[in-house]
Amino acid sequence: MKIDAAFVTKILCGFIREELHKFGYKKGLLGLSGGLDSSVCATLAARALGPKNVVGAILPYKNSFRLDVRHARRLAERLGIRYLVIDISPMIDAYFSRYPTDNNIRIGNKMARERMSILYDLSVIEKALILGTSNKTELLIGYGTIHGDMACAINPLGDLYKTQIYALAAYLKVPATIRKKKPTAGLWPGQTDEGEIGLTYEEIDTILFELVDGRKSVEDLVRAGFSRQNVERIAGMIRNSEFKRKMPPIAKISGRTVGHDFLYSYDRNR
Repeated sequence: MKIDAAFVTKILCGFIREELHKFGYKKGLLGLSGGLDSSVCATLAARALGPKNVVGAILPYKNSFRLDVRHARRLAERLGIRYLVIDISPMIDAYFSRYPTDNNIRIGNKMARERMSILYDLSVIEKALILGTSNKTELLIGYGTIHGDMACAINPLGDLYKTQIYALAAYLKVPATIRKKKPTAGLWPGQTDEGEIGLTYEEIDTILFELVDGRKSVEDLVRAGFSRQNVERIAGMIRNSEFKRKMPPIAKISGRTVGHDFLYSYDRNR
């Protein structure tokens, strides 16, 4: 689980720069939440593309996330990247005034998708590609909103567990005020990732690493002393969220089907 943060930084900066250039873009755009993952992504992007080529969108709902907005602003100013603040309250409230609910999951998913809708519109204005901020932990257990925070053009952080993101953040000198906050997806006021999941990221990542990278079975981990309940729960989350990690399956009719036989390479000289 330990990483060489300097080497990882070099790899990820190269990835951001090269992948954007393959598509013919110079600028990157991301949602800046004031949390750890987006702060690390913004810092990497500023290094890779230059601050003038990075745009951060801060997309709060009402006054529920004032501290996060303040942290996001300060980080953007510290990095020297452009940023804008757009309140998503009118869009969210308009929808739920017609289709009211007290279901926090519905509200949170709607907020995540509204934020991504705005990011994709801004990407046209800015002529920029969207940088994803979902880490490996979130992707594996499905802790994200499909077509919401999981959407992006490229994802620099998707092969780093949450605990590894912390190590990278320390190396990149992301402000301690951000590194020490309880992780939250910003789905509703007071929501925290670990509180909602019921396990700490350290516990989750230890199990995920053994199951995925170590290729161990549930029984292997139980024999090694892990809680069967926790291991089976994490394994189930991986299995049940597989649909979020794949393109929608296409029924094969023709000789060359998109995603099956027709896979177009963009790795070519421009």
